[in-house]
Amino acid sequence: MSADVLARPRPPAAGAVRKPDKAPKLLLALCMLIGLVSHGWNMFRYPLYLTDEGIYMEQAWSVLREAKLSPYTYFYDHAPMGWLALSGWVAVLPGGFNAFGNAINTGRALMLIVHVASVLLMFETVRRFTGSKPAAFLATFVYNLSPLGVYYQRQVLLDNLMMFWILLGLYLLARRDGRIVTAMGAGFCFGLSLVTKENALFILPGCAYLLHKTIKEQPNRRFGVSFWWFSVLAPVVGYLLFAQIKNELFPESFNFSLATNTPGDHVSLLYTVWWQLHRNSNSSNGLSFTYLLHASWLFKDRYLLIGGAAATVLALISGRRNKRLRTPMLACALMALGYAFYLSRSALLDFYIAPMIPLFALNLGMFFGWLTRRTAQAGAAVLVACILVPVLVMPGGFMVKYNTRGQLEFSDAYRLPLTQLQQQQVAWIKANIPTSARLIIDDDIWVALHDSNPPYRYAHPHYKATSDPDVRDKVFHSSWENVDYVVMSNKMRDALQRGGETWIIEAIDQHGQTVWQATRGDVSLSIVKIGNTS
Repeated sequence: MSADVLARPRPPAAGAVRKPDKAPKLLLALCMLIGLVSHGWNMFRYPLYLTDEGIYMEQAWSVLREAKLSPYTYFYDHAPMGWLALSGWVAVLPGGFNAFGNAINTGRALMLIVHVASVLLMFETVRRFTGSKPAAFLATFVYNLSPLGVYYQRQVLLDNLMMFWILLGLYLLARRDGRIVTAMGAGFCFGLSLVTKENALFILPGCAYLLHKTIKEQPNRRFGVSFWWFSVLAPVVGYLLFAQIKNELFPESFNFSLATNTPGDHVSLLYTVWWQLHRNSNSSNGLSFTYLLHASWLFKDRYLLIGGAAATVLALISGRRNKRLRTPMLACALMALGYAFYLSRSALLDFYIAPMIPLFALNLGMFFGWLTRRTAQAGAAVLVACILVPVLVMPGGFMVKYNTRGQLEFSDAYRLPLTQLQQQQVAWIKANIPTSARLIIDDDIWVALHDSNPPYRYAHPHYKATSDPDVRDKVFHSSWENVDYVVMSNKMRDALQRGGETWIIEAIDQHGQTVWQATRGDVSLSIVKIGNTS
């Protein structure tokens, strides 16, 4: 008998039962537990409630309470799938918007569930493509504990919901089971990501490349590709059809002039898209990529940004050298590069970086899987430990830092109670201001005031008070004399100045008196009484 035959592994004997490998399930459970703790611990107290969190929760409130997509004029600034999901979540909770204390906390509870589910999807995607459990653990560990990730993924953001659908689509493609229904499901997930937040368009080319290369050897590849694209486009076409039924797809007289904010007598989806495409970092509505990179993002987490960017470039180069990993490595790199292109070209808010966190984590996992493809799993696990332990224990890393007294302490995300100031602000309003008062507020407390009994019907966001005719002309008439109180959120004055909301600034500076104020670190909130309100 030849040596080759002797070396060939023997099939199991008839009736023998092979024990399943429990290691992936145990490791996956550990990764999900880490995500649950890292994102759940202190999430109702840190970070500070964000304006956009309040916007999405007030739109979810409008869906449930008014059967409308927004309590104000819906002008198609974002597709509605995100707050439709939020409204569905709130609808099944016994306490509604106050199930977890207040509306934003309730939304953050859903973000925690979404994150833990995304950990599962990322782990399985990297493991199935690379065959490496240490690579999957590395990707999810970075995704779980990145300070940048913890900061933004706790917040109620459309970006987090968008990335959940993208990760679910990637997981379905990673199964490679050759079924048409799987390709359709993956395509539908990408379609849902597009109607959650339109930025997913820049990630779509990498996803399409992955699909075409993954199923090109299948006999039903033509059906798979066709049904994938059909499923991607179905939610998008439904959104366009919704706008057309309301006669809000095109602007009046097809006027796409950017000289005015709302040409014609109605809003328009395509006009808003046209306006969004022409936004840049010089506009008053956003900041530049370089400014946010140096002023915010690198400060929060330089390790992920530098390591993720390097892994993306290296994956793009090295992925071409391995036939088995070429397609997923190039696809993940293209997805990250596509979204990076968007960040470099658009007017930005600081949380726009949120989708890059899972994309960089995917590239780190894929590149590590390629780098250790000839290394034993135990050796790869040791290498992962050598990479992660210093980042965890060194001051200024993922978990600990030096305070002003030179003492080690946990990072802000796990100990600072910032949102209590906003809760105190709402409590003071309800105890001291009548519900008939006309208030200019920020969106972070909108649901807390409008979902109370009785509601503060005349509490409106500052940007609506200056831009929405129904509020500007019918409630406040662009005059300080029609304002009773201005409820100042953190850095709201900067937003007033950037937006040119001069008459509100005049009301505060020339006719206002501060009646409540609270400060902690660089967070400052206040309530200003305007004029001679009784």
